[in-house]
Amino acid sequence: MTEIAIAFDVPTLEAAIALDERLGEGPELAKVGLQLYTAAGPDAVRALRARGRRVFLDLKLHDIPNTVRGAAAAAGALDVELLTVHATGGGAMLRAAVEGAAQGGTKVVAVTVLTSLDAYSMPPGFEHPFHVSFVQLRLLELAERSGAAGIVCAAVDLGPLRGARRGRPFFSVTPGIRPAGMAAQDQARIATIGEAAALGADVVVLGRAITADPEPRAALERARAEAHGASRALQGQGAQTLDLTPREA
Repeated sequence: MTEIAIAFDVPTLEAAIALDERLGEGPELAKVGLQLYTAAGPDAVRALRARGRRVFLDLKLHDIPNTVRGAAAAAGALDVELLTVHATGGGAMLRAAVEGAAQGGTKVVAVTVLTSLDAYSMPPGFEHPFHVSFVQLRLLELAERSGAAGIVCAAVDLGPLRGARRGRPFFSVTPGIRPAGMAAQDQARIATIGEAAALGADVVVLGRAITADPEPRAALERARAEAHGASRALQGQGAQTLDLTPREA
C-alpha cells in the first residue's frame, strides 16, 4: 500500500503545529525539511512526535562520512522513521549514515536525482542530455550495497528502474507528486498520486497540494482516496510501467 508523506514546509514550529491540527489525526508521515528544521531544529521533530505524528526527516545530508554518521545518529535519537542523504556522497558516506541511523532504528533513503532537474538542466561539465535513468540505476545499486533502505526518485523514473531490475523490488520515496490537473510549479519531473502508486511507489510526498489548500484536511482525504484506489487496483497485478513524460510548468 502506498503511503503519504506531507511536506511541512512552514517557517516556524507554531505554523507546523497549526498545520498538524488542521490536518487532523492520520497515519501520514510529516516530512520535516530544511526550512522547518533550520527554523526550529530538533524541537520540530519532538513536537510532532509528541502529537503522535510519524516523522520523515528530509535533510539530504551530504558531507564527509564521520560528520554524516554523527548527524544520522542524532536523527535516530529523535525517533524519526526515514532520513534522507545524497547518494552522490558515495558508498563510504552512505554506509556511515546507515551505521549512525541504525542506533535509533531510522531507515536511510538515498536521494538520486532531484525532481527539480531534468535531462537538460544539469550544470556545465555534465553530458547533455543527462541520462537520468542510467544514473538512477547506478545510484540505486550503490545505495543497496551500502545498506540503505531505498532511494528517493521521481515517479517517472520508477518504470525504467523496475524494468532494468527485472522485477527485483526496491523501496522508493517519490516527491514531485501532484493531484491530477495541478500545475508542476518548480518541479520538472512529476506524476499524479495515482500514477506514482500504480508504478509501485512506497511513499509519495505531497506538499502544496495539501498544505496550500484552503481545506487541507479535505485535500488530504482526496489524496488518500486516490492513493488507496491505485494501490488496490495494483494488488495481485505487480507494478505497471506507464508511459510518463515530464510535464510543462
